[in-house]
Amino acid sequence: MLRELFHIGPVTVYGYGLMIAIGVISCVLVAMKRAKGYGVNPDILFNAAFIGIISGIIGAKLMYWITILPEIIENPKLLLDLTGGFVVYGGLVTGILAPVIYLRIKKESVLDKLDLAAASIALGQGFGRIGCFLAGCCYGKIAPDGAWYAVTFPASSEAIPGVGLYPTQLMSAAFDFLLFFFLWFMTDRVRFRGVILSLYMMIYSVARFFIEFIRTEPKTVGPFTTAQFTAFFIFAAGVILFIVMHKLALPPLRKSSEEKADEEEEPEEKEAAEEKPEEKESADETPEEEPVKTEEESTEEETEEKSPEPAENTENSEE
Repeated sequence: MLRELFHIGPVTVYGYGLMIAIGVISCVLVAMKRAKGYGVNPDILFNAAFIGIISGIIGAKLMYWITILPEIIENPKLLLDLTGGFVVYGGLVTGILAPVIYLRIKKESVLDKLDLAAASIALGQGFGRIGCFLAGCCYGKIAPDGAWYAVTFPASSEAIPGVGLYPTQLMSAAFDFLLFFFLWFMTDRVRFRGVILSLYMMIYSVARFFIEFIRTEPKTVGPFTTAQFTAFFIFAAGVILFIVMHKLALPPLRKSSEEKADEEEEPEEKEAAEEKPEEKESADETPEEEPVKTEEESTEEETEEKSPEPAENTENSEE
């Protein structure tokens, strides 16, 4: 749609590359921000994320080469093109496997970090799919005539130009963002460690399996595309992980005591701030109190009340 966004001197900023960069940065920043709240070492998480990003890019590229292997055999020069052509599943496999190896070498717990990173991965994928839309790759099949949701790409994009297509990139992006919020919401509500990661694997693989039916990917494994075939294994791995985690019953991620204390203090401070104006108003409405009398003044009053009334006429008293 917009392959080239703008130019800075001789440098061309491409929409796909910019969205990938935004996705990577947002993924890492959100994960590190959440790590502090859950008592996870952000430095360890950053190193694991960096390794995951590099290995994920390599894995996504290798998976893409596998999908076009017949073309590469005919034209080996395709291996020199490092700019485009990535497969998400390849990036997921290597992008998760490499950090796991790193964490094991560092003797760090693995599942809690992967649970924390799962939501961030979905967020990064959402921005990546917007990049696909701008570049025109990963496009859908031809939509019905006059469909309100159909998208027409220009001739400069990688998609079929001039006809209305299913906006599979935007559909995937919307799903990824929803998955991000769902996993974020569920982090404090699951009972066992590893469940967030398993939910990500199962939900994402199911969505990817069905969206492939409206994409133009070739059928490489019987009636299924490479992504659909891979989705079976990702879903099965997610189910196995879910079952195993329930049996092991490892404690899940929970916010640190400091984070909980901060969250508990915030509503208390708000309530106190709301009560102060009310107290001030009630103080203003309170009527002025009568001055407190001293003991001597009260004694004098009592004496005056008890003293007999004076005689009205002395003459009458003499008679």
